[in-house]
Amino acid sequence: MADIKYKRILLKLSGEILGGEKGTGLSSSTLKDIAQQIKEITELGVEVAMVIGGGNIVRGDSLSRDLGIDRATADYMGMLSTTINAIALQDVLEHHNVHTRVQNAIEMHEIAEPYIRRRAIRHLEKGRVVIFAGGTGNPYFTTDTAAALRAIEIKADILMKATKVDGVYDADPNIVKSAIKFDQLKYIDVLKRGLKVMDSTAVSLSMDNDFPIIVFDINIKDNIKKIVLGEKVGTLITGR
Repeated sequence: MADIKYKRILLKLSGEILGGEKGTGLSSSTLKDIAQQIKEITELGVEVAMVIGGGNIVRGDSLSRDLGIDRATADYMGMLSTTINAIALQDVLEHHNVHTRVQNAIEMHEIAEPYIRRRAIRHLEKGRVVIFAGGTGNPYFTTDTAAALRAIEIKADILMKATKVDGVYDADPNIVKSAIKFDQLKYIDVLKRGLKVMDSTAVSLSMDNDFPIIVFDINIKDNIKKIVLGEKVGTLITGR
């Protein structure tokens, strides 16, 4: 069996990724592709936790800005969207014979377990994929921050931020053709440059706990597997 560099990972998926090319709703082909990638690494013995966004359905900040909905109320609506995504992905994973549990920061006993750190770790140790929904359970915090928080809490080895770009650039590569890709960055440089990797709270939390982040393109086949096996993919963000 190949050597595994990252035994326990936290994979952050945005809602837009689950929406496929359109970025809205749920793309069956995208969900199936992600499920297959997760299945392959669990078969290697990798313990997988995930944090799911909800932007393909509702974005709290947009509702607040565009419709004038109270920001806290809008953010709770966004948390409900993450739950829809989480149980959809759970079902697809289980159709791929991957045992999965959803834990929600907002209690919804009929469809998900409440978030309990020790129980989440036990699920991982038993080989179950754990999907964290509901963000942190608090308004004004993004699911990026939830991902950093949960990764640290469960003592993951790496936070893997899935995107549609093959790493972090000094400008948007879709707009600026001469944009330069970084193979490695320090947290402080991400903050100083204002690079749109994750929100500043998530980066600061990772920096304070010296927790590594890899930003990568999930649409490239086997990227997740390559990362857990130690291959250089995307952009690594650390304090060194």
